[in-house]
Amino acid sequence: MKKKDRTPLLLKAVRWMYPKLERIAPALAHRYFVRLFFTPFRYPLPQKENKAEKFADKFFIKVAEKKVQCYSWGKGIPILLIHGWAGRATQFRRFIKPLNKAGYCVVGFDGPAHGRSEGKHTDIREFEEAIHKICEKVGQPAAIIAHSFGGGAALYAAMNGLKITKIINIATPTIGDEIISTYLKALHGSESTRDFFRKYMLSTYGKSFDQFTSSYFVRHLPYPVKLLLIHDEDDKEVEIKQAEELIKLYPAARLLRTSGLGHTRILKDDKVIKACVTFVKSGALE
Repeated sequence: MKKKDRTPLLLKAVRWMYPKLERIAPALAHRYFVRLFFTPFRYPLPQKENKAEKFADKFFIKVAEKKVQCYSWGKGIPILLIHGWAGRATQFRRFIKPLNKAGYCVVGFDGPAHGRSEGKHTDIREFEEAIHKICEKVGQPAAIIAHSFGGGAALYAAMNGLKITKIINIATPTIGDEIISTYLKALHGSESTRDFFRKYMLSTYGKSFDQFTSSYFVRHLPYPVKLLLIHDEDDKEVEIKQAEELIKLYPAARLLRTSGLGHTRILKDDKVIKACVTFVKSGALE
């Protein structure tokens, strides 16, 4: 059965338009790329995720004047879930019951400009602020389980003082150039856009883009973290070489390879979920 194309119509239109705009008005195209880079597309909430949302206890925090929707399921020591770019907390729905059964309270949030939270634009700094504020409200989590971009946000928060001893990063990007390439490929952009974006980041934030990536964060952690990387060999969005690169930079990390799950289906796999629960409880794999 052919997989249903869930690509938003707006993204399809942008893919068609961007290379044309880049040829005709490169300066305008480059500014538009920057805007898009910090603008997550919102996807419809699947019915199964809707069920998970309904039985959650809900609360809000404020991040950069945006109301951020937060969720908790169950009682016990908190485990914080951090979704990826254009994702939602409820993408972790399959994790909730196993973690509750293991005695943990599962806490998640829709990042700024994601899901049911306010805003149109966001960045990793706002995700970090959300992580710190949630931890102030619910207590320091026993572990963080993060997907894709969320893994970078977890390491960024840890680098900036979040007291966390265990992090599980699932399908998380690591390499700066690879991250930019993913966006360029999505928009059919050229190398001129890459060059502009790198210069923009340096002039606007006073730091290179690489200083906002997991490969930088993991080398500047102020204390040791038990880090588990889970990555699928068939992930087309974030290739497994990114996890392998992080292992080189942080040899204490463990890498669990999977196959045939891709970038998002990995969050529904029973073996992956079991490995996460085991690591949260013991800091090791079976």
